[in-house]
Amino acid sequence: MNVDTAIINRRTIRAFTDRPVADELLREILTLAARAPSNGNLQPWKLYVLTGEKLERLKLNMLDRLESGAPMDTPEYEVYPRPLPELYNERRKEVGEDLYRLIGIARDDKQGRHAQFAKNSQLFGASVGIFAYIDRRLGPGQWMDLGMYLQNLMLLAESRGLGTCAQGYWSFFHTSVNEVTQAPPELMLACGLALGYVDEEEQINSLRASRVPLEEFAVF
Repeated sequence: MNVDTAIINRRTIRAFTDRPVADELLREILTLAARAPSNGNLQPWKLYVLTGEKLERLKLNMLDRLESGAPMDTPEYEVYPRPLPELYNERRKEVGEDLYRLIGIARDDKQGRHAQFAKNSQLFGASVGIFAYIDRRLGPGQWMDLGMYLQNLMLLAESRGLGTCAQGYWSFFHTSVNEVTQAPPELMLACGLALGYVDEEEQINSLRASRVPLEEFAVF
C-alpha cells in the first residue's frame, strides 16, 4: 500500500475484533514510526504498550470505576480551549451528530450516548492499547513531534491491515492508566491509541469525517 492510499483509507475505528496482533508486527510498526521528524532529534515520545493481562486489568478497572460513579480526573493539559471558537465547535458538533445518527442514537438519548462514549474505556474491543506519554518539562514543539510519531504509527498500521483509534479520552482517566503502566511522575499521559483488527461488520466503522476544501486552509 502506498502512502496516498494509507492516508485516504485511514479512519477512526470504534469496533475491533478480538484477534490478537502478532508481537513481531507490533514491534515493526512502532520501530518504523520512530522515523518521524523530530526537531533537534529529541525523539520525545514514550510509549507504554498494553496487551493480554495488563490490558484486561485496565479494562476491568475502568468498568469498576465507571460503574461506581467516580468522577473523571482533571486533565493535565487542556484538551479543548474554553470556550472553543465557534468555527471549531461547529466542526466538532457535526462529526458527533454524524456518528450518533449513523448508529441510530437520537440526540435526546442521553443513556445511549453515554453508553457509546463509555466504550472508549474498553478501547472499543482492541487487542492492543498504546499509551503515549511525554516528559512534562518539554513544550509545544515536542508535542508536535509526538503527533508526527503517532501519525506515522497510524498510517503504518493501516498499511498492514490494522485499524486505530486515537483517544484523547484517557486524559480524563490518567490515574487509572498510570496504575497499570506505572509510568514515572515526570511523564504526562498525552493520549491513548487503540490498535487491532477492524470489525468490518460494525456500521460505526463506516463513518468518514468530512474535511474542508483546500481553499479554506491554504493561502497561495
